[in-house]
Amino acid sequence: MLISGLQKLTLLDYPGRVACTVFTGGCNFRCPFCHNAPLVLPERLARDSSEEAVLAFLNKRRGVLDGVAVTGGEPLLHRDIGAFLEKVKALGFSVKLDTNGSFPDRLRALVSAGLVDRVAMDVKNSPALYEKTAGAAVDMAAIERSRDFLLSGAVDYEFRTTVVKGLHTKESLMDAARWIRGAKEYYLQQFKDSGDVLAIEGLGAFSEKEMHALADAAAEFVPSVQVRGV
Repeated sequence: MLISGLQKLTLLDYPGRVACTVFTGGCNFRCPFCHNAPLVLPERLARDSSEEAVLAFLNKRRGVLDGVAVTGGEPLLHRDIGAFLEKVKALGFSVKLDTNGSFPDRLRALVSAGLVDRVAMDVKNSPALYEKTAGAAVDMAAIERSRDFLLSGAVDYEFRTTVVKGLHTKESLMDAARWIRGAKEYYLQQFKDSGDVLAIEGLGAFSEKEMHALADAAAEFVPSVQVRGV
């Protein structure tokens, strides 16, 4: 599996766990606000670690870390992700998987095999604005299957939206929240310009006050909505 990076300690990426974060390379979306171009663009894909090196690191951190967050890019692009997660689980770690929801069958299979303990699924925007926000063609039927699978309660989960001025509005976020009505956890994340964003022109961040107002609006459909990153 293509591993493009390893963050050796995080208290944020896996709620309730002392974890590390494994970054896989490659993505099928081109979200203009993506903050990590080297994980997405084929001509810039980094290979900063190997599966063997990550597993060796985890073996040494047993009893210190208790979770592994796997993010991207899009981790479910990798057909061998199940084999990697089996090795991670064999070392005794809980696994959180980040996904854009476009591979529902692979997601369901990993959860059914007991290889994933928590899922964080990105909700890009309201369904009508999904392709514009994702920067690519989107199979909404696949996204909806992933949404429905998480809403069924088969695994611990959260939905999250990176909120970007120029792409999101109060109305579009209310539509997104309506689309996941009944969700257990929904987070609105403030956009941050990392300095290596895919396309920054015309995009910006909402203020802290604006973020909370947007969360209040979305709470009509998901009462548990919270703001992150402000």
